[in-house]
Amino acid sequence: MKRKIYEKLVEWKQKRAGKTAILIEGARRIGKTYIIEEFAKHEYKSYVKIDFSNVSREIINIFESDITNLDNFFNTIKVLYGTELYERNSLIIFDEVQLCPKARQAIKHLVADGRYDYAETGSLISLYRNVKDILIPSEEEKIEMHPMDFEEFLWALSDNVTYQIIRDAYKDLKPLGQAIHKNILSKFREYMLVGGMPLSVKAYLNNKSFENVEFEKKQILNLYKEDINKFGENEKVKAKLVYDAIPTQLQQKSKKIKYSSIKKNTRSTDYDKAFIFLKESMMVNICNNVTDPSFPLTLSGVDEEKKCYMLDTGLLISECLGTKKYIESEIYKKMITDKLYINEGMFAENVVAQALRLKQDKLFYFKKADKENKDNNMEIDFLIETEGKITPIEVKSSVYKKHTSLDKFMSKYKSKVKGAYILYQKDVFVNEKIIHLPIYMSELLE
Repeated sequence: MKRKIYEKLVEWKQKRAGKTAILIEGARRIGKTYIIEEFAKHEYKSYVKIDFSNVSREIINIFESDITNLDNFFNTIKVLYGTELYERNSLIIFDEVQLCPKARQAIKHLVADGRYDYAETGSLISLYRNVKDILIPSEEEKIEMHPMDFEEFLWALSDNVTYQIIRDAYKDLKPLGQAIHKNILSKFREYMLVGGMPLSVKAYLNNKSFENVEFEKKQILNLYKEDINKFGENEKVKAKLVYDAIPTQLQQKSKKIKYSSIKKNTRSTDYDKAFIFLKESMMVNICNNVTDPSFPLTLSGVDEEKKCYMLDTGLLISECLGTKKYIESEIYKKMITDKLYINEGMFAENVVAQALRLKQDKLFYFKKADKENKDNNMEIDFLIETEGKITPIEVKSSVYKKHTSLDKFMSKYKSKVKGAYILYQKDVFVNEKIIHLPIYMSELLE
């Protein structure tokens, strides 16, 4: 499967020329090992993948003993893996590097040696935690990997035409026309249902069976929940409560997390470590409420209110609906053709959060509650930064009729605002300062 991160790896190879190692960060089962091997096969004369989840004791001993004799180290690698290494044209991959922290520490000396290039992959949670008694190398360059976006999904379907049409319409802010828009929207709903996890996409490509897709998604969800169970004994219960509550929280009108509904008599501070864990795992996308919508948003006031989305909308749909025995065929087909309404708002907002997260480290929204005068109440789904100002984004279902909060926000903060977007189920439409875009253009927002 073609992934955009591949081009970033090529850029790293060309620009750094062995001066840094590359560490691919991301949640489990998003294709880190696959893409780094594809990169190695096509961009180097040879490569060696050291998989620390299935490695001989001899390899472990090399890293745990003296690694200063690099000639001996490389000769051992060549012999044990039966692969010739070529100076400045071979890549050595440390797969599941979190299982051997000493190997990660060795990157400093290996990069300094300069003979070969190095790439690392691994479970993000363990990478953050398995650092006791080792020195994290400053020569380690990090790059994030996310689930497949809509364009990558279309590539997997052998469709190399549709997204360029979407991109042109976005650039020119011109409607695509009813026939094209309807076709693309159907494909986007298909993407939301399947999700962007490579194993789910692969299962779908094999025979277009949602039953197989559902099986793969459930396997991934179970794996994530097993990871949570490995968290600190005192905190894993809270992390699991938060993760399991995501579908319920997103079904609410405000979408924000209500801690008392997760567990009675609890506060936001009770879940601080749980959110740190979930954020580090990249299993979720956390969106923080800003009290002062000013540029830059990272320095604006952020309160304890949060919205928590799942990293992949396909997984969210599976978590919400997958327990129903009759889902595999009829419900999925009806959702693609827009003949069934199942809290479309929560899925739409989740897929937009997923899209925005591709280009920014943090997500923000705005909510103001005025108990004395409800006319002052406002809630904006997402905020992004545009040319030194703030751009509000509202996500609407196909049945929406007004955007009261957006109008009030633009009026109150007009000196800070540059334009506004409404993402919805219809074609491109521009009305004064508000740009209406079909939801499948959310990945193009800068």
